[in-house]
Formats: sequence, structure tokens, C-alpha cells
Amino acid sequence: MLDLLDPSLISSFLDLADISEPVPEDSEVKAGYVALFLWLGMAVAVGLLGWSLIRQFRKTAISKAKGLYGDKPTMAPDGTPIPDDGSEADERP
Repeated sequence: MLDLLDPSLISSFLDLADISEPVPEDSEVKAGYVALFLWLGMAVAVGLLGWSLIRQFRKTAISKAKGLYGDKPTMAPDGTPIPDDGSEADERP
């Protein structure tokens, strides 16, 4: 069985990670345009998802008002509201 804590195995992994590179100064590190465009792209994607979600909510509300989900229709197929005649009694005890 392979011993994961074998010193020869660990030393080979440490050789792969070149630790001798100098750490850059704060003034030398810049985010760059790639990070800016990625951030802007993600912001646009979130905006489009929100816009699509609102559209789906509106379609669902209209379908529910037309009675497509088994509810009592509150809107006629042409989009005019159906008046509530108040004939349904409250079924709570």
C-alpha cells in the first residue's frame, strides 16, 4: 500500500512547487482587463437572469388569473377581468 506520508513522495511534490520565486510588491500587482470583463460579464448575466425571471412570473400570474392551474378564473381569455359575484362562501369554520 502506498504510504502518503512517505518523505520521498512529499519531497517530490515540494520540488514541483517552486518556492524560490520572489513575492511581487503591491505596486506590481494589477487585476487587468480580463478580470474586469469577467466581472462585467457576470453582472450582465445576473441582470439577464433577473429580467427573464420577472417575465416568467408575469406569464405565470396571467395564466393563474385565466384559470389554467385549476383555480377559479379571474380573467377572461381576452384579458378583461371577471367580476367577483361573491357567491363563494368562506369555508373556514
